[in-house]
Amino acid sequence: MKRKHKRLMFVLGGMAALGIAAGLVVSAFDENLVFFFSPTELAAKEIKPDQRIRIGGLVEAGSLTKETDGVTVRFSVTDNTKSLAVRYKGILPDLFREGQGVVAEGRMGTDGVFEASEVLAKHDENYMPREVADALKKSGEWKGEKHGDAPAGANSGAPAPTEGATQ
Repeated sequence: MKRKHKRLMFVLGGMAALGIAAGLVVSAFDENLVFFFSPTELAAKEIKPDQRIRIGGLVEAGSLTKETDGVTVRFSVTDNTKSLAVRYKGILPDLFREGQGVVAEGRMGTDGVFEASEVLAKHDENYMPREVADALKKSGEWKGEKHGDAPAGANSGAPAPTEGATQ
């Protein structure tokens, strides 16, 4: 009986250790998990004020303003259905413009204004963050080109062969 008792205690202790380890892993994932929302999706969700989230869409035309401190900016992010006011204290990316795609990470303020801690702008005329493109497609506002379609005559950079040319 003593041997069975020791084995049972060992198995129960191992299960408890595994349970604690699993709980710590889940807790670490929960703290670092950041969900993405479009303004329309965010309006339909109940978000805790301390929860980190990402929002994405287009910078609404005419919404960009600088506060008197010279560092804080306000703008609105829209998915052409709903808009969300954003406040960001910092230097905006060089490619940040009205009418362009943007992703902002931060927290919802108690006043209903999104307090961004990081702002990312699209980097060229063909790029749209996947989350932003998916949100715009879902809302029916997508006006982009199909990805993977190369312009006519585009190739890998090699010169086009000419007929009758010999080397």
